[in-house]
Amino acid sequence: MKVNNHTPLAERMRPSKLEDLVGQQHLTGKGSILNTSIAKGHIPSMILWGPPGVGKTTIANIIAHQLNAPYFQLSAISSGVKEVREVIEQAKDQAGAVLFIDEIHRFNKGQQDALLAAVEKGIITLIGATTENPSFEVNNALLSRCQVFVLKQLQEQDLHALIHEVIKKDNYLSTLTIQLEETAALFKIAGGDARKLLNLLELVVQTYAGENAIVITDKIVMQVAQQKLAIYDKGGEQHYDIISAFIKSMRGSDPNAAVYWLARMIEGGEDVKFIARRMLIFASEDIGNANPNALLLANNTFDAVSKIGYPESRIILSQCATYLATSPKSNAAYVAINDALALVAKTGDLPVPLHLRNAPTKLMKQMDYGKDYKYAHLGENNFVDLEFFPEAIKGTTLYTPGNNARENEIRSFLVQRWKKKYGY
Repeated sequence: MKVNNHTPLAERMRPSKLEDLVGQQHLTGKGSILNTSIAKGHIPSMILWGPPGVGKTTIANIIAHQLNAPYFQLSAISSGVKEVREVIEQAKDQAGAVLFIDEIHRFNKGQQDALLAAVEKGIITLIGATTENPSFEVNNALLSRCQVFVLKQLQEQDLHALIHEVIKKDNYLSTLTIQLEETAALFKIAGGDARKLLNLLELVVQTYAGENAIVITDKIVMQVAQQKLAIYDKGGEQHYDIISAFIKSMRGSDPNAAVYWLARMIEGGEDVKFIARRMLIFASEDIGNANPNALLLANNTFDAVSKIGYPESRIILSQCATYLATSPKSNAAYVAINDALALVAKTGDLPVPLHLRNAPTKLMKQMDYGKDYKYAHLGENNFVDLEFFPEAIKGTTLYTPGNNARENEIRSFLVQRWKKKYGY
């Protein structure tokens, strides 16, 4: 490939033949199902499932290249039904067309359904790439029309082979004197991701370009990584650090910081449903009865982004995040259930008081099941003073309303009814 300083190393060195692909020998090696299918000139529609940077996009490119097939590529992050239909329309006039959809798990049901007829009629051969379990993220109708191939995380020996091959064969790197003294840091940061490995190697080379020899050590790699490499690893430490910062910003009632961390997750390709799911939990854990509408909005947000996906769902996520951040806060419900679980663990299976037990049979009634139970709606203001706890823990207070407008109303309600018992 002609050297282009604007083309990333990982792209420059992308293999065009199966035999040049590092790893995945169970799929691409001699006699493997994928190798045999390509050799015969006919492949099924397929889902390539595996972690980032293990060759999903590369395999799709190799298939199209070796079959000499018309090739279309879409990203589920930025494409919708409109783009899918446009590609299908173009493919009708191009026999054997291959459509590659990266991160297909981000397509909602409607977007996935738009592919069904074209796949079934053979208008396109679909290759979908996903880091998520297709059993959960790809609808059954589409999944039944595709072969699922599982790609494995690259092992250290694969990464060793890759990095030595790149230094030797890349048109630019091969002109430099590069000494690999230590590789542990490179491989640790890459985490089995070939693309991340090559991007980091390129950053190190660019940082020390111009020296007589570039000696790569763990110390140098870590310095470059900390200074220049913005990592967002959906399975790693930064994933948890950023979602933590997002939650704590909303808890701290700072919508500006909340939107910033939200943007970091969106830009890093975080699963839209993961973000929405955490906001749904937050609405109950950190807002609760201080503003019950927060839970409704968060739930509607989860439903909406599940249907819409990126890029439009960023707007819905932002609306919900800013609403939650600016809502009054209370963790009273969260504390109550934790305290209740601790009490259950401590006291065990205490018997249900007889007056609260169900009495569907004559024998149970004879045993006083349900005796002395008072129907609340028959009392004044739909209330009767009755014991609902087991005898051993009666009078226990688990829910203490927070100090906010809504829960102060709840406190007043409880004081009117339970002041003598619970001391509200």
